[in-house]
Amino acid sequence: MMDVTPAVVLEMWTAGLAAGAALVTTWRVVGAGYTWLAASVVVVFGLPGAVAGGDALAWTGLALAAAAAVASRTRATGVLFAAAAMAFLFSGVDDSPVLALVTGAVLLGGITSEMMLGHWYLVDPRLPRWALKSLVVVGGAGLVADVGYLATRGVFSWADAGAAMGWSFVALAAATGLLVVGVWYALEEPRYSGVMAATGLSYLATLTAIGSAVVGRMVAFGG
Repeated sequence: MMDVTPAVVLEMWTAGLAAGAALVTTWRVVGAGYTWLAASVVVVFGLPGAVAGGDALAWTGLALAAAAAVASRTRATGVLFAAAAMAFLFSGVDDSPVLALVTGAVLLGGITSEMMLGHWYLVDPRLPRWALKSLVVVGGAGLVADVGYLATRGVFSWADAGAAMGWSFVALAAATGLLVVGVWYALEEPRYSGVMAATGLSYLATLTAIGSAVVGRMVAFGG
């Protein structure tokens, strides 16, 4: 079973954000400024979860994210972000199956990280688009894995009383998939307007993805 509480959802999302930051900083396509931004977002998302019900691992994740910001000009940054992601992930295992955390973290981390990196193109339009496309692939794969995992937990077998929630999940997951496809094709536009469009669509994808992840878990686990 999974206890679908704000603390668990935030820890899952923060794990994905930290993992996304680990990928981007390991690719060496951004400078210290993006690392500070990513670390700040991880702390902002992770702190409420740690305060609301996180254990020592959640606080360790926050410390590792802060350390990643301090080490922003070194190769240790990606390792510290990866360690933070693992800390947040395992912080939630007492209240959730590991796979429920992993698939949700990949979904939310990939899409949200794509949105963040898309905004960084306003700072440095010379950044390579393959990095954005890679995060789109991560988010899309996370969506497929998340829906597939929730299907094994009965997310499509709701009773009449849960039909509204069940159909809401279907709509949110489908909308997320369409938006992810839209982000990919927007990035195919060679002009900078393509990145702007992709970033805007990823805003919407982030909203529908968090809805899909939360509502899907409420239906599947009866939260």
